[in-house]
Amino acid sequence: MKLDELLTQSATHLLDEREVVMSQGWDAPLDIPHAHHIGKTGSLHLYRCEVLPGSKVIADVPITLLPGNDMEATEGYLLDWQNGSLIIQTFDHVGQTLEHATLIPDTTGFLETGATRLSDMATKPDSFTLGPAERLVPWLHPSPVADTAQARGNIPTTVLTTVWGDDRSTRWTRLTALILEQVRKNKRILLMAPDHETVDALTGTVARALKMAALPHRSLLCRYELSLIKEAATMPLHELGYEAQMHHFYAKANANKIALRKKYDRFRELTPILAYKRDKQKDLNEVKLLEWRLLTQLSDWQGKVKGIDTILRDYEALPIWKRMGMQFAGKNVETLAEYRVIYEGKIHGLMKEVEIAQARIKELIPEATIPKDMRPEYDELKEEIKRLGGTKKIREMLSAGEGTNRQAFAQNKRIMATTPGRIMTDPLFRKVPYDLLIVDDAPRIPTPLLLAASGLIRERIILSGDTNDLIQGVPPAQPRWPHKLLETLLSSPTQPTTVG
Repeated sequence: MKLDELLTQSATHLLDEREVVMSQGWDAPLDIPHAHHIGKTGSLHLYRCEVLPGSKVIADVPITLLPGNDMEATEGYLLDWQNGSLIIQTFDHVGQTLEHATLIPDTTGFLETGATRLSDMATKPDSFTLGPAERLVPWLHPSPVADTAQARGNIPTTVLTTVWGDDRSTRWTRLTALILEQVRKNKRILLMAPDHETVDALTGTVARALKMAALPHRSLLCRYELSLIKEAATMPLHELGYEAQMHHFYAKANANKIALRKKYDRFRELTPILAYKRDKQKDLNEVKLLEWRLLTQLSDWQGKVKGIDTILRDYEALPIWKRMGMQFAGKNVETLAEYRVIYEGKIHGLMKEVEIAQARIKELIPEATIPKDMRPEYDELKEEIKRLGGTKKIREMLSAGEGTNRQAFAQNKRIMATTPGRIMTDPLFRKVPYDLLIVDDAPRIPTPLLLAASGLIRERIILSGDTNDLIQGVPPAQPRWPHKLLETLLSSPTQPTTVG
């Protein structure tokens, strides 16, 4: 069987399971007698919900929670069963405790989304990287003619590698060694396990190995969705959560943006003020220059009046020949008195203009005066704006990325750990390619989910699991899911289930 045929068959199988789920009432509303809030990270919240015996739900299925306390409904996902209670993740806080809430699962939508993903992989192969996925076909659907062992032996180990072992700690030691090797090669790894409990434990183990190898585990490793436990392998898992890291990153980025916006707004506020002060200072300088010119003219006219007064006071004592010279020039006692009246009129007019100029100066001085701390603050802001590329560049920086970009943040992580259900249905994983897929407990993962995850891989797939889960002559991950497998999961949700 070829890959496109297996994808089409798996998509058809999911659609068939969807019909079964609809006929058996898997999406019927569930009565929640009691629920309480158990944790929060970023904008996501965890609730533990008590459900009635016999409730039919599976992990990673989208849900709608009706609080029943006059609050609006919220959406989220079912994460896991714990001691007979459901752990759900919601996008909104709907109260610390809930009484008689209603939970509506969307199992049919979950299966339909998975079938659509597999159909797209079969009909639009150019939108996916299906090279390594083709290597899974002999394992998932071996040819009845060819010998199974011989078919598996022909699979290139550089593309598909298997790590089997009865002891999980030994198996995980080999996996962490492979992960460290690939991380040092700057490869992007998608780490997958069948349930959230296993993903949490594996995430802690990998984080500890990265830390022991002196690698920055917080920046390299990310646990998608919220972890169900606080600590694994002595490593705090809340620091490795995707939502927690993204919330911290964008909170810091938004804090920097808020600080930058304050600086920009303050710069925009000071710019017109200082421009106004500058114009007033220019006016003040011009008025002061006018005052100086008026005072200069006033001083000249006052000097002429003083000269006339001196001449008139000393006129009788002047020699006759000097009087004759003055009269010849038209400066006798009568004309000097007339000149004095004219000069005093000039002085009076100049004094009025000087008073007007001085009044204007008094008005302009407070308008042109810059507060002591304003100029240094403005110069500092101006230098910062210039360093960042100018006001236009800052406006672009402030307007860009107003919302959080989950895809860009996910692409910056070297290792992403999650469950196959989230990979198959979350749009984020369709947009983010990875170099390696590492699957633990691969025999417990149904074929459709394993195929959906393999479509994101560009180079290599590593399958790991318990040898006891393998059945002689039957490949792992047979597509008997969900209704047949779920009957076992619901009866013993905490026990691993063998598929096949």
